[in-house]
Amino acid sequence: MTRITNPGHPHRALLGEAARFVVVGGIATAVHYGIYYLLLSCIDANVAYATGYVLSFIANFVLTSYFTFGTAPSVRKLAGFSGAHVVNFVLHMVLLNVFLMVGVPKALAPLPVFAIAIPVNFMLVRLAFKGRRKRRH
Repeated sequence: MTRITNPGHPHRALLGEAARFVVVGGIATAVHYGIYYLLLSCIDANVAYATGYVLSFIANFVLTSYFTFGTAPSVRKLAGFSGAHVVNFVLHMVLLNVFLMVGVPKALAPLPVFAIAIPVNFMLVRLAFKGRRKRRH
């Protein structure tokens, strides 16, 4: 899939990627939260959260490859994506437990976690798919 960008606007490609990331992230977040919410009544909150995270990871990788960044999945990208998501998962679990400890209801605790962790994850995943780019001065 080829992305059309205007070379006169260097931030246009980044904004398009960010917008597509939001769409894919919305889908992955809905899958994650839906699985968490369904499992919450029968298993521990941390296990339910981790299960939802892992299952949403699969769809997220495929959609991120093809839709967000317009590239085919590869082992190298999966490794980078996995690394970004290990960091992201630890951030999610720490934040979830912080919000649970301060009294946020179990059903709502993932919402502030998503608000904090998703922007961090975008930058990590973008780095995994695009690598470091030298800045033009």
